[in-house]
Amino acid sequence: MDLDDRPRPQGDLASRLAAEPLDSLSHDELNARILLLEAEIARTAAHRDRASAHRLAAEALFRTPPPSGSAG
Repeated sequence: MDLDDRPRPQGDLASRLAAEPLDSLSHDELNARILLLEAEIARTAAHRDRASAHRLAAEALFRTPPPSGSAG
């Protein structure tokens, strides 16, 4: 079975992470978790920014130019 063919788990990953108990984690483990989550936030934000730039470029490419000689 291909990985994409598997059923998706219920609930999103962020919700599942938020529900995990943290009591058993050491100070070092908590710091490592924070670094991992910050890296994932940065990766997600970079992907969002690339997607926004791509969308803006596509909109600019397919935008109808204003009629020549029109005011405004």
